Amino acid sequence: MGIENEINENSVQDMVRRYKEPVVQLLPYLDWLKEHIDVSVSQNYSGDLDHSIHFPVYDSTLLSFVKAAQATGQMDRNWPYVYRRNRMTTAEDERRFIERAQIMDMADMFGIISKYVLSGMTKGNMWTEGVRCGSMYYALVKMRELLHFWGERDI
Repeated sequence: MGIENEINENSVQDMVRRYKEPVVQLLPYLDWLKEHIDVSVSQNYSGDLDHSIHFPVYDSTLLSFVKAAQATGQMDRNWPYVYRRNRMTTAEDERRFIERAQIMDMADMFGIISKYVLSGMTKGNMWTEGVRCGSMYYALVKMRELLHFWGERDI
């Protein structure tokens, strides 16, 4: 009975049910992500003094996207394992993985988004890099495409 439950938990229908709502929560940001590929979405602020500390100031839409991504409950703190398992080290590797991804790879695509969202909490340039290289955009487009293919026509 345990194996049967495991099989049912990983059926295509279950994957669609599990990931539809998190993807839908992020879709409002799709156009913005596309428009900002190869564009900086932060600026360094240093104040008026020569001796002040420089810190990044982010686009408000980027901050809203990060907050929405965290609210999906799909951010994977173990994203480095996703990268090792799929042999991804560069943005080009991420794009190749996304291009060939199937419905059963939805968690790994959220792993790609997790890399940028979670790393950006401590390493400021990661949010900007995730938008600039397009990986978050391409992962979201692919997830929408897969959900649409497997029956979610209203996405």
